[in-house]
Amino acid sequence: MGGDVLRWSEYRTMPWKNGGGTTREVASGTLQAPPASAEPADGFDWRVSIADVDAGGPFSPFSGIDRVITLVEGEGMVLTVDGTQQLVEPLSPFAFSGDAVTDCRLKAGAVRDMNVMTRRGRATAQVQIITLAAARETEMTYVADETLLIMAATEGITVGGPDGRETALGRLDCVRHEGPGALTLRGDGAVAEIRITAAR
Repeated sequence: MGGDVLRWSEYRTMPWKNGGGTTREVASGTLQAPPASAEPADGFDWRVSIADVDAGGPFSPFSGIDRVITLVEGEGMVLTVDGTQQLVEPLSPFAFSGDAVTDCRLKAGAVRDMNVMTRRGRATAQVQIITLAAARETEMTYVADETLLIMAATEGITVGGPDGRETALGRLDCVRHEGPGALTLRGDGAVAEIRITAAR
């Protein structure tokens, strides 16, 4: 279908930076070759991952990183970001700084969340949830110098690419496209649209 199909079953599992849990990396990348002295310490300019949060506690600090967190399973959680509380509800993206002192309290048991991280000054991300209706197709365009990722937040999503081929996505599967073009989405459910661009 002209893009990379990334499957939940193939995501790489790794421990959190603070050792408090695990995350699965969906995709990551760099936008341009940095000077040798400015190589990203964490090896990425942008990164999308899925974290399992089984208990409340502190978030790992990520200096120089901007974050967008979206709950994809569970009832909700309350984040305290530099002393300010924020309720994070299902499928409602919340942006905050990775530099902030952040603590989490779960509302009603374990949750699973999607994390989009971008290195400040090098990349930016826009994250939105798109609701699809079974009776109609939704077309999504993407432009040059942009990385577009579409993650299925529910079952029953089909993605068609510029070549006319269609791919069925399971829950939390993802399609990644680079450069200009268009995708056609079909199904009855929701997807997360993630657009990564170089910082201006």
